[in-house]
Amino acid sequence: MTCQPHSFDDQFVIPALQAQLDLFRPSDQNNNVFYSAPVVDLDDYDNIIVCISGGKDSIACLLQLDDLGADKSKIELWHHDVDGAEGSTLMDWSFMRDYNRHLARDFNIPVYFSWLEGGFEAEMLKQDSFSKPHKVETPAGLLTLSRNTNRAKPATRRRFPQVGADLKTRWCSSVLKIDVGRRALTNQQRFNDKKVLFITGERREESANRSKYNQFEPHTNSNNVRQVDAWRPVLHWTKEQIWDALQRHSVLAPVPYRLGWSRSSCMTCIFNGARIWATIKEHFPDRLEAIAAYEQMFGTTISRQGLNVLELASKARPIKIEDAEALKQALSERYELPVFAAEAEGQGWSLPAGAYGKEGCGAS
Repeated sequence: MTCQPHSFDDQFVIPALQAQLDLFRPSDQNNNVFYSAPVVDLDDYDNIIVCISGGKDSIACLLQLDDLGADKSKIELWHHDVDGAEGSTLMDWSFMRDYNRHLARDFNIPVYFSWLEGGFEAEMLKQDSFSKPHKVETPAGLLTLSRNTNRAKPATRRRFPQVGADLKTRWCSSVLKIDVGRRALTNQQRFNDKKVLFITGERREESANRSKYNQFEPHTNSNNVRQVDAWRPVLHWTKEQIWDALQRHSVLAPVPYRLGWSRSSCMTCIFNGARIWATIKEHFPDRLEAIAAYEQMFGTTISRQGLNVLELASKARPIKIEDAEALKQALSERYELPVFAAEAEGQGWSLPAGAYGKEGCGAS
């Protein structure tokens, strides 16, 4: 290929320089907001909170802290338990709670769970009533955070969250994660007069919406009582970089990816595509039937096509699962597999079946 000097500058040199400058371009100089901030001064913080879902991206955030030499004594993991701790098993992987305990133990970092009482199911069944209290584990014990009924109003849901980017209708993310995290931050006096770094694992390439996120900005719960900064350390990373980080640190791929899922959201995530529903029907039929029963009860399907999950499942062939060990684990609440490759007998690190899959199975 040949081109004139000015054409080469226009097409290659200038865009490359602009991309480098954008890495440090503040979106708002006055409010300390940065569109790109791949590195921050970790020594400047008293507490570093990593929101850990048990998926590859949140694990990569933890690994990036290690690569950057973060003081491990400042780090803690927070897992927002979607189904809660009161017995519901409607949405999430049955082993996910215990997997995060093993992950925290093997990294020698404390993990604290928080949830909406009754979880997803209780919130979905709410009818002319207030939402349940939040439960927040802390170093000092369990907090129960009741609702202020003077400010809140009774409401009714009686349907699944709606597929889309609006968190008012896709209420699972806002009610079961964002709001839980907010109250966990604002109701612990140990963060008062402290500087806290709050880390989440979104990535730009996941969606057009996430491509616009700032990588570093003041958290919405930062005020004159506590300073909380939000940082997304892997926001600019590709899938290849994520898997490379797990391989370098010998962290085995979490079970959902080994089964063929491309994302580690809830097992019965509302964003599941037909092939994922077909796979659930094949291997976890009781989970599919529970979702279908609620769709029938509400008279509203999850899918905007108007098809219930049983109909969606019939439109595709299930994933052929060849990892028998992972499939066995998916059926158990107790996590019994290793976290690191070195602990796996006769098994080195390998890419999972779903590493670069295209099946819809998680929010974007």
